[in-house]
Amino acid sequence: MSTLRYGYGTNGFANHRLADAVGVIADLGYCGVALTLDHDHLDPFAPALARRVATVADQLRDRHLGVVVETGARYLLDPWRKHAPTLLHDDRKLRLDFLRRAVAVAADLGAEAVSFWAGVRPPEVDERTAWRRLVDGCAEVTAVAAVLGVPVGFEPEPGMLVEDLAGWHRLRADLGAPAAFGLTLDIGHCRCLEPDPVPQCVAAVAPYVVNVQIDDMRRGVHEHLEFGTGEIDFPPVLRALIDGGYRGLVAVELPRHSHAAPTVARQSLAFLRAAEEEAQQ
Repeated sequence: MSTLRYGYGTNGFANHRLADAVGVIADLGYCGVALTLDHDHLDPFAPALARRVATVADQLRDRHLGVVVETGARYLLDPWRKHAPTLLHDDRKLRLDFLRRAVAVAADLGAEAVSFWAGVRPPEVDERTAWRRLVDGCAEVTAVAAVLGVPVGFEPEPGMLVEDLAGWHRLRADLGAPAAFGLTLDIGHCRCLEPDPVPQCVAAVAPYVVNVQIDDMRRGVHEHLEFGTGEIDFPPVLRALIDGGYRGLVAVELPRHSHAAPTVARQSLAFLRAAEEEAQQ
């Protein structure tokens, strides 16, 4: 029997209606979904948001699924610029509005966390200005989340202003280490660029983790891979999550595999269950 609670990211079901994706994920035996707010999956800018959120909350409750809210939609805010604007841009107000909406949606869904990242520093913005904007934006989002009782999971992302765990610690310190500001840990990113072995990374940040994304990856290459096709030895990683007392969702993050979502999701869960069984032997 699994100790960990596995979920699947809806950004890996981009060709499915959200209700259908939720149904497939539940029927496969997952415990939850990592819901990326996007134009076709609970668009926070479309009309009748409250009604649509209530419908999704009912669907998740009926299927006994937990949920975390993800905010990494590629072109939701700007049809021309991927992920833009971020908290680092001159026109960052739209990103702040989106993140406030995401926190409110997360609260209404009873989500376990809301996750976001820094973004890539625009070339016209100097590093000092970008960092100040990031700290200010994170402080605003975290304050809203604290009022609504939603944990924030900030994700270091390769190539972004905060790309590693050291950067996350710096950011947390500059925010004053608020209790609501946690960590979204992507297991693949640890293999991609952290200096320590992946299980050691997990153990080191265990007290701060509120959200886990899981995927395979190779050193120095930021590409989310199906399990068993990268370089990560997963049983020790899952053992580290268990030993660290993590009880949130461990959500598969394969955003480029929507073309075969049901098959990939089925294989992913079988792989993780087998790896966990080996970890507990």
